[in-house]
Amino acid sequence: MGLASTEEELALRASRFVKAELKRAGLTYADLAERLKEHGLPAETEASIKAKLRRGTFAATFLLATLAALGIEGLSLSDL
Repeated sequence: MGLASTEEELALRASRFVKAELKRAGLTYADLAERLKEHGLPAETEASIKAKLRRGTFAATFLLATLAALGIEGLSLSDL
């Protein structure tokens, strides 16, 4: 069996992962927006992050910058 059975499931899992990591780190969407500036995404705002995570669709660049902003150095697909 693959990582997910549908693209929608994969999007939901990725979104939930980011939300959970933000909560675990005690950070808000506004905090993440500030941190993303240091990782090459200066245009991200609290509202844009909320929208991306609500939709579950975002670019790999957003995911990678978010992982870096949260200090996550490694990720296993089983974490999703």
